[in-house]
Amino acid sequence: MTNPHLRALDFQPIHHQGEPMWLLRDPWQLGERQLIFPQALAQMLPFCDGTRSPRQIQAALSERLGAPVPFDVISEALAQLDAAFLLVNERSEGRRRALLSDYRAQPFRPPALADLSYPAAPEALSALFHGYGSGDEPMREAWQGRGVVSPHIDYQRGGPVYARVWRRAAPAVLAADLVLIFGTDHNGGRGSVTLTPLPYATPYGVLPTDAALIDRLAAALGPEAAFAEELNHRQEHSIELSAVWLHHVFHTAGVAPCPMVPILVGSFHHFVTGRGHPSGDARLGRFLDTLRRETTGRRVLAVGSVDLAHVGPAFGDAFGMDAARRQRLRGEDEALMASVMAGDAAVFYDRIAAVEDRNRICGFSPLYLMLSYLGPTTGQRAAYDHCPADAADTSLVSICGLLLD
Repeated sequence: MTNPHLRALDFQPIHHQGEPMWLLRDPWQLGERQLIFPQALAQMLPFCDGTRSPRQIQAALSERLGAPVPFDVISEALAQLDAAFLLVNERSEGRRRALLSDYRAQPFRPPALADLSYPAAPEALSALFHGYGSGDEPMREAWQGRGVVSPHIDYQRGGPVYARVWRRAAPAVLAADLVLIFGTDHNGGRGSVTLTPLPYATPYGVLPTDAALIDRLAAALGPEAAFAEELNHRQEHSIELSAVWLHHVFHTAGVAPCPMVPILVGSFHHFVTGRGHPSGDARLGRFLDTLRRETTGRRVLAVGSVDLAHVGPAFGDAFGMDAARRQRLRGEDEALMASVMAGDAAVFYDRIAAVEDRNRICGFSPLYLMLSYLGPTTGQRAAYDHCPADAADTSLVSICGLLLD
């Protein structure tokens, strides 16, 4: 085996048979099984960066652990990584191409979370959604704005916030002839914008897409870049969980849905750490210019499917979220939401970049892109909540529902 190079994976600490381990989660799920590495052996993984031979990996791990590591241990671990398609090589690339071909051969993108996170039966789903909104007060006027900010957290925790914002957004949904959903790509590359030609399906049927618009956006991005991470759409929940509520609005009104274009946006971490600024990124600029030009004159509703802060021990913080910290977070979120409701992408970006995204806003990049598309707005807050993120309720995810005019 030449210099092994580990693919971009998600590493999750777990306990297995009473021992601390690392789970190697493949976002593309190229293989049918997941690997679990003991903590000591997992320390070899950073050395699998394509610059070292297996013998050099053995030497580096032995030096790090302060004890000799048998070569057959390294060799077997590398063989397991290769068997699971976790190394960058022709074998994993061939598997990726095959799965992508299978994905694109489908008539639509199937709902990945139906009967896992929510009911697959439309009647049961509608009953669940109506239950979340049962305590909501009647609307006094029909809102018909241009933008919606919705959570993408699971319905079990975020249901009432989803219900409140989508109920208020319903008149704008029904008036639109195109919906754009900007979603967090949890596994996306730096600053990536990833499209898919497949329409999204929900338990209510299929949300049609706008193939011509997708083609023009892909041309602006460069087709290779636009679809390089298309497999992320297959399992990504951020767009799906808002798309289901969108379809619920059409289903409840008894009308056919208008086209929906799903747009996954990768991390802006590299910008925050000083490597440029999204406003100066030529590729993002071409995308936004094309999107504005191609949607001029249409009744477009833009949706940001995002969560806000992820704070507390569950996310690596050394502190628990006590009452004082929760109140401080509310103030920080209020300021962030104010910049969103003003449609001020620059202020929104600066507020997050100034603290190096210490609250881990899981909507940073898609919201910035959506605000840049919409331009200045006014807005109103429909809902805001803190959702528990660990059993002790010392970690939380903050979510909101916003309506942008």
